[in-house]
Amino acid sequence: MTAITAKNFGARATAALLTGTMLSGIVCGTAQAQEVTPPATEAQQTAPAQQQTQQPVIKSLTIEGTQRLEAATVLSYTRLRVGQPYDNASLDQAIKDLHASDLMTVESISGAESGHIVIHIRENPIINRVLLEGNKHLKEDKITPEIHLAPRQIFTRAAVRADVARIVELYRRQGRFAAVVEPQMVQLDQNRVDVVFEITEGPKSKVRQINIIGNEEFSDGELRGEMATKQARFWTILSSNTSYDQDRLAYDQQKLRQFYLTEGYADFRVVSAIAELTPDKRDFIITYVVEEGERYKFGPVTVDSAVRDFDEDRVAASLPFGEGDWYNAQQVEDAVEQLSELAGAYGYAFADVQPEFSRDAETRTMSLNFHIAEANRTYIERIEITGNTQTRDEVIRREFRVAEGDAFNSFMVRRSQDRINSLGYFQEGFEIEQKPGSSPDRIVLGANVEERPTGELTLSAGFSSLERFLVSASIRQRNFRGMGQTLSASVDYSSYSKSVELGFTEPYLFDHNIALGGTLYRRDLNAFNYIGSDRNTTYSQVSTGFQIVSGIPLTEYWTLSGRYNFQLDDVTLDEATFYTDGECDPLKAGRYYCDAIGERITSLIGLSLIFDSLNSRIRPSAGHRLVLGLDFAGLGGDVRYVRGKVDFDKYWSLGSGFIFSTSAEGGYIHSLEDSRGEGIDPVRITDRFWLGEPQFRGFDIRGVGPRVQRLYYSGDPSDGSQALITDQDRIVDDALGGKAYYLTKAELEIPLGAGAREMGLRPSIFVQAGALFNMTRPRPTFTFEQATGPGGELLYNDDGSPTLLPYSTPVTDANGNELYYNTYTNSEGAEAVRLTTCSVGYAADPGDPCVGSASNTAYLNTTQPFFERYVGDTARPRITVGIGVNWNSPFGPLRLDIAKAILTQPGDDPKLVTFNVGTQF
Repeated sequence: MTAITAKNFGARATAALLTGTMLSGIVCGTAQAQEVTPPATEAQQTAPAQQQTQQPVIKSLTIEGTQRLEAATVLSYTRLRVGQPYDNASLDQAIKDLHASDLMTVESISGAESGHIVIHIRENPIINRVLLEGNKHLKEDKITPEIHLAPRQIFTRAAVRADVARIVELYRRQGRFAAVVEPQMVQLDQNRVDVVFEITEGPKSKVRQINIIGNEEFSDGELRGEMATKQARFWTILSSNTSYDQDRLAYDQQKLRQFYLTEGYADFRVVSAIAELTPDKRDFIITYVVEEGERYKFGPVTVDSAVRDFDEDRVAASLPFGEGDWYNAQQVEDAVEQLSELAGAYGYAFADVQPEFSRDAETRTMSLNFHIAEANRTYIERIEITGNTQTRDEVIRREFRVAEGDAFNSFMVRRSQDRINSLGYFQEGFEIEQKPGSSPDRIVLGANVEERPTGELTLSAGFSSLERFLVSASIRQRNFRGMGQTLSASVDYSSYSKSVELGFTEPYLFDHNIALGGTLYRRDLNAFNYIGSDRNTTYSQVSTGFQIVSGIPLTEYWTLSGRYNFQLDDVTLDEATFYTDGECDPLKAGRYYCDAIGERITSLIGLSLIFDSLNSRIRPSAGHRLVLGLDFAGLGGDVRYVRGKVDFDKYWSLGSGFIFSTSAEGGYIHSLEDSRGEGIDPVRITDRFWLGEPQFRGFDIRGVGPRVQRLYYSGDPSDGSQALITDQDRIVDDALGGKAYYLTKAELEIPLGAGAREMGLRPSIFVQAGALFNMTRPRPTFTFEQATGPGGELLYNDDGSPTLLPYSTPVTDANGNELYYNTYTNSEGAEAVRLTTCSVGYAADPGDPCVGSASNTAYLNTTQPFFERYVGDTARPRITVGIGVNWNSPFGPLRLDIAKAILTQPGDDPKLVTFNVGTQF
């Protein structure tokens, strides 16, 4: 039987089809036609098949050039098999299949004429290493996971091209559109290669210009100010918003629309936004085409409520806008939220508030009706608490202001959320989830918490402008045993203070809403002043005692707190520096410090009335806090006084991460003791208020308030050249504290980018004003004798001030004998000085006879004349402005402030820069 090829078979089929068609036409066209063409003979059917050309068959298959691969593995990627026919198309397909395997490259195929097929291949090399060069801004750990090439993989040029494209895309995401990646291949032995991506990163592509076309009512500058993207200028060098970002481009369009809608332009639209890359690929030029449209005002504003508890007219009148006001889309959104919260306060958790707009293009007004759909009063079905592994459920549940079965109240739910956030045990921004219950009038409250560490172990050493070198160690657990208890212990040491403290607080005593805590402590404080750059300790105060504090809530926001404090104070002065003959010497220490020394016991009871609506006690952004405190000292002990203090703080969230806060505090202390003498304030120095660093930024420690400044005289009193030394570095400045003070502050916390937030950077700008005052004017330490002339007349200096004589007192030995000194020549022939109790002659030991007739010079303590001025005791405000930043640095918490005192009073001690590292602030 002769084989029929597909080609001839197709021809015959076509002929038969044509014949059939013709016959059909004849039959249909001529009913009388009776003759039919006879069928083709067998010889006629087989004639074309005999003319067919025979297709070659593969007689053998051979693979050459393999090193790692088996020949059978290579053949498995093709359709070629021995004994099968082949043609040029099948050989071409085999080449394509082998290339597609990514394992090899086909160099040639021979033997196609004879049927003995030989395929010559070259195996693709194995990758030994993948190296990146020139990547400075995008590190390897960011690039390597994004590319596919890796050691021990097969090298292909297609994979290299794909990885080049991936790396370029990574740089474009960073705003580096000029980045160039050149792949290099380094040939190694054993058919291995190193792949090297040589990267030229190029500069970050900035936004050179933002053009706005079509704006008439607002300038380009005003509109650019609303955008997140900023033009690259020298003053924006630290901003990350000057680089081009396609997502930010879409966001800016939304910001423009939002701005115009808040200004009343309800028809505003962005026609187009085009970003063009400059030819050098360094910068972008962005062009917005906008249509502002007409400005609208509010028409009639009504409320249509299907909820029976709503007084529609009263609710409409409470909205922050009305008919005739300029249309503001943001106010509409706020009103929807306000009405939803109001419905929630009435117990309708799922109230549907829909604003219905009616626009009048002729009068350019936007009428608005808030439709509140009918809703069922909602009840709390259950409260679900999840995610807490350490904290007990009861600790979270007791902060809820609603219980299962209560009517839903959105206000109380939000208050519960704030109280849980204030614990500081869980993630920032915790929110209570509201889920539908088993029926339409039921709701489930979910508290899905994410616990964060509440234990703090601190071992640090650092340096601060206040305390110089310091070392601290503390341990604190704010959620002890998962029950919300606080347990703490700390030790601090610095050149300014030393302290040891132990404390424990139980917030819910016996499962009742009563807090009870106690503290044991010992604190050593060294007060000091500066003479020039030398720091001099004035007095030391050692305080040892304990305090018990209790708090009882009166209402949701009001709390009454009571405390009892027992403290032993020991105030001393350095005897070697400030004592003469075993007594405090006012000429050395100042009379005000000599009056302060001694031991005393303070037994104090106090009450505080606290109002607290802050949304978080850790980092508040809304709400306020008021503390009214009154202390009475005199329940036994040696000290009696009444002290009152008020402290107020308020916070506003301004949106976009901005937080504005104000604070005001003040206090007054009144002694209940009798006068302790003329010029001695009845309130002891250890009980007074102090003002300065760190609470009043812009001033040194104790840099504000009443003080005594001692200015010494220079020159010879005999020639009239005596004058006061007014050099600030040589003035002795002793702060005395005050009995009354006030301090106010306004501060704006500025948000930074996500990277800065992760680092814990929180910058702010602030202004402060305050004063410390109301002290008894201290009596002069000493009155120096005025010098007289030969005739007994009083002498005056050239400037008209009286000429004062130094004050001298004899120096005595341990037995009270006055000492004298004389000069003599020692055994080495040098002149030396020796002390003796003899006014004439010399005696080696006191009491021995004085030998000789030479007169000796009295050994005297001489105090140069000085002038004391009392300054700073005024209620006039001191004002400072500045910037500050909190940073949770790797070295520990850091606070840096740069504050400039723009209004001071005589005697104040300003300070521009203050910082603390390695200690809590």
